[in-house]
Amino acid sequence: MGEYSLFEKVAVWSVLGCGLIGILYGLYLIRQIMSYSTGTKKMQEIATAIREGAGAYLRRQFKTIILIMVVLAIFLFFTGANMPMRLGRSLSFLAGAFFSGLVGFGGMMMAVRGNVRTAEAARHSFSKALEIAFRTGTITGMFTVGLGLIGCTTIFIIYGEQAYEVLIGFGFGGSLIALFMRVGGGIYTKAADIGADLVGKVEKGIPEDDPRNPATIADNVGDNVGDCAGMAADLFESYEVTLVASMILGWYVFGRIGVIFPLIVRAIGVITSIIGTYLVKARKKEKNAMAPINRSFFISALLTAIGLYFFANYYVEDLRVFWASVIGLALAVAISLLTEYFTSTKKKPVQEIAESSTTGHATNILAGFSFGMESSVWAIVVIAVSIFASFLIAGGDTTLALYLISLCGMGMLTTTGLIVSMDTYGPVADNANGIGEMANLEPEARSIMHQLDAVGNTTKAITKGFAIASAVIAATSLFGSYFEETGLVSIDVAKPVVFIGLLIGGAVPFLFTSIMIRAVSRAAGVIIKEVRRQFREIKGLVEGKTKPQYARCVDICTTSALKELVGPGIIAIITPILVGFLLKVEALGGFLAGIILSGQLLAVFLANSGGAWDNAKKLIEDGEFGGKGSEAHKVAVVGDTVGDPFKDTAGPALNPLIKVMNLVALLIAPIIVVHGNRAIVYIPVLAVSLLFLWWAIWRSKKRFAKFD
Repeated sequence: MGEYSLFEKVAVWSVLGCGLIGILYGLYLIRQIMSYSTGTKKMQEIATAIREGAGAYLRRQFKTIILIMVVLAIFLFFTGANMPMRLGRSLSFLAGAFFSGLVGFGGMMMAVRGNVRTAEAARHSFSKALEIAFRTGTITGMFTVGLGLIGCTTIFIIYGEQAYEVLIGFGFGGSLIALFMRVGGGIYTKAADIGADLVGKVEKGIPEDDPRNPATIADNVGDNVGDCAGMAADLFESYEVTLVASMILGWYVFGRIGVIFPLIVRAIGVITSIIGTYLVKARKKEKNAMAPINRSFFISALLTAIGLYFFANYYVEDLRVFWASVIGLALAVAISLLTEYFTSTKKKPVQEIAESSTTGHATNILAGFSFGMESSVWAIVVIAVSIFASFLIAGGDTTLALYLISLCGMGMLTTTGLIVSMDTYGPVADNANGIGEMANLEPEARSIMHQLDAVGNTTKAITKGFAIASAVIAATSLFGSYFEETGLVSIDVAKPVVFIGLLIGGAVPFLFTSIMIRAVSRAAGVIIKEVRRQFREIKGLVEGKTKPQYARCVDICTTSALKELVGPGIIAIITPILVGFLLKVEALGGFLAGIILSGQLLAVFLANSGGAWDNAKKLIEDGEFGGKGSEAHKVAVVGDTVGDPFKDTAGPALNPLIKVMNLVALLIAPIIVVHGNRAIVYIPVLAVSLLFLWWAIWRSKKRFAKFD
């Protein structure tokens, strides 16, 4: 960093310091949360069962994928231009994977400790219960931004202007772990949820989280491994990938200033997220948890905008980078409002779906499908407007426009610490509500937990919208980086090979989604049979005189999720390699465009239709259209179970899929340019890729042996 100015050197080290501040704040919150009471013995027993189940699953998951990560690290070693780059790319890949896994695992292990403390606090105060639940989520948020910033800044300090070459490996490691955690966690959580709902609510007529339900502990474990660990890793890799793309494109536009500015943006976001999360406190007599959360978000966004203006004006000396970042902040608000409209119980779409439940299963499903599809249209319009605005600001300069698009993504994710806090708050509140139900706590405490849980459903839906939109912006930025790396000026879709690449790219998200939904369906089928068996064979279970065999359902979910884990990851890695070597770099560009478009449309449809079905069920449970136990309620439960793998498995897993494929394309593009026409290289690559792809698809269709 010898050629950098004193200000730039101080700025880079200050960015590193901000990352450390984020970690230290997270550690401080751990100490604070752990000091609170864990409640009654019954509450502690339930919380321990959830904690042990969640920890056991993630440990087995990491053991399953560690060999794949080592093999890929060796592969990445051979993609570097020289020895320092080769070592850097391999080691940064492992570091990215480790940090992503640490964020997911560490955040989840705090969530399963914060849940029982939230439940206990709800026995005394709404405000304190909200504070504990949200600050538990904040720990995950601070680890996400802190580790991400430390990793990227350290690589920049070591490699300087060549850092982006190494950061591709760092982003790839984080993305791949996020994909595995999304796939495994999504299958686990929805297999348990569907099994618990269909047998418990529909067949036996018992409430959610009832201790008589054999799948209820597995359901609560699933909330953590799916909604907490999976989302944390997902947003961590979005955080990294947008930074990688910004640094690559920034170098081409502004030189070192364009590389350092994204790091400064991230540092500002860490500080404003800390301020924002600290402000999440309910005022006197305030009983709506969403109000303080919204206040903190808007204050954090405003402070971020002020900081961005200062550095854009006085360091970059170009306010276009400020406006691009502000567009990202506006996009975050727009996505939040759009998601809330299509998934909130207070809005027309959910109310119409709930009303359609009174006329049967078909009308409920059709209503959910139609609103989910409509939401995809408006989401892509909002994202398209943001991208177009960035192009307008660039004034016709394509490379600058791509850099500004990446800064739009940076702006959207400046408050990542707060966004992750909002998401992790969801499973903490959900688990607290479940613990309160199973421990039979006082009605007033359960009312508070129900309110917190209802808001948690909203925050989870909103952060899913953030994750999808950020994935599209990140992928678009990486798409621009792909053009810079390959030297392509444009891609011509009139060329047959490019159009074929576009078609294949558009089809891959549908293949991936079908595999994910089939996996959930298979695992849920086994859970349903097991829950029915226990109700049938365990005497006194329905009456509540004996305990169910909770561990059996936990083991089934764990084993099922791990068996389905590897195939989708192989598809994500192999498909771009296959297209690139078979159809070459321009067609691979078309392939990436197809993935971004169909992946975004499908992800929003799946997330919002699933969320709308879920909240339509909750609206009926609150007393509308006949209330609990009515025919409309039974119809809505079925709609919710259809939506479960949509919103919590397939939809969220498409986010890392899109980014993994873009990063793989970035990594292999130089190899294709140099060696793509050599038969000795591309024939073995094609043969091996086809073999792996066939195995992944075959395995997804295989019916595994039944559990004894």
